[in-house]
Formats: sequence, structure tokens, C-alpha cells
Amino acid sequence: MKYRSVVMYIEIGCFVACVCGWILVCATLPIQYWTYSEVATSVLTNSHTFSNLWKDCMTDLTGMVDCKVFPSLLSLQMYIHLCRATIFTSIVLGFLGAILALIGMKCTKLGGSEITNSKITLAAGMIYLASGLCAMFAFSWYGNKIITEFMDPTHRTKKFELGVALFVGWGGSSLLIIGGLVYSIFGGREGCEARYNLVEHSVLLQGEGSSGGQLLSKRWSSYYDAQKKSLNRLLKHYALPQYVFVIKP
Repeated sequence: MKYRSVVMYIEIGCFVACVCGWILVCATLPIQYWTYSEVATSVLTNSHTFSNLWKDCMTDLTGMVDCKVFPSLLSLQMYIHLCRATIFTSIVLGFLGAILALIGMKCTKLGGSEITNSKITLAAGMIYLASGLCAMFAFSWYGNKIITEFMDPTHRTKKFELGVALFVGWGGSSLLIIGGLVYSIFGGREGCEARYNLVEHSVLLQGEGSSGGQLLSKRWSSYYDAQKKSLNRLLKHYALPQYVFVIKP
């Protein structure tokens, strides 16, 4: 299998992972179980309280659920505001990263040249990485707040435990971070290699109007034998004449 095909399949896998992570992060917003607490009043009856970034709810054994939306925006604690802001930032960045990833992927052929595709892929990877870090920061901060209050012996109010939304968010954030990191590595490396090949080719080849170019140094002979096809493909894209490589003895 060619290197280009391998990179293409890796890009597709990273794109699927990042999109799945983005969907999981989005799915945490309507989930009500960010925190929950079991309050037993007797053997026969108990109440169940839970909350998220938008409201507090309570239910009992009869199945009745009573929810109360946070009444005032300014009265909320600061960590809830920051969690909201960072999660929405993560969602917006993930959407932009998906658009750039679709443009820069090798299988779509929308970005143009190899160098342009690599730059777009690198940008998509960095945006995905920032999206995952924003989401991870929000879920980790919210979870740390719950754990700190639960472990604090001086905390007299009701204590809550970690809800399912936090675990879903951590999973989605991890997918975004891993996918964005792999995107950035492959996009940055391909961009540097393509630029390096083009610069070296223009420097080491001479006699543009002659029937064949000659290498100025024998040091690069083996490298250019292996890369001859890719270099000629780059020259063809930039409307430059293709050369026949002649190695000096």
C-alpha cells in the first residue's frame, strides 16, 4: 500500500473519531444527569435529585419529576458560566474543524495542491485539538468541583456525585484531542516535506531549457531516485517542465 493511501485512511479515521467526539460533546448539553444525589427519607420512600448546567430536578418513587430552571443568570456560580462558555466554544471550533478537514482530506480533493491540502489539514487538526481541550477543561472543572465538595468534611449542604454526562463528555473530549493531534502531526509533516521537496528540486536542478537536468551533488542521488515520481508530479502541477534525472558518477 502506498504512503499516500495510508495517510488518506488515517485522515478518514481521524475525521470519524473527531466527528464522533464532537457529537458526544454536543449530546451532553441536553443530558440532565450532570450531578445526582440519592436522599433516603425512610425505608419505603426516597427522593432523587439531579441537575445540569440549566436546571435542578427532583423525582420520587412515583415517577413525578419537578424541575426548576435557574432563575437568574447573574446569581449562578462562576464555574457554571465558564463551563457553558467553554463547551459552546468547543462545539463551534469542532464545526469549523470538520469543514476544514473535509476540504483538506486527500479523498475529497477540494483543497488543491499537496502543500495547500497539508496546510488545511494542519489547521483542521489544531482546531480540533483546541476544541477537545476546551471541552476537557469544562468537564474536568465541573467534575473537580463535585469531587471537592463531596470530599470536604466541612461541606454541610447536600453532596452530589458524578453524573453520566461528565463521562460522555470526557469520552468525546478524548476523541477530539486524539484525532486533532494525529491530524496535526500528519498535516504538519506532509506540509514540511512537500515544501522541502519543492525547494530542493528548484535548487539542485539546473539547465531548465536543456534535455535533461543534472544534480549538483551526489549526496542527494538516492533520495531523488526514490522521490522522482512525486517531484515530477509537483512540477506538473505547477506547470514546470519535467526532468530526467542524471546522476554524476
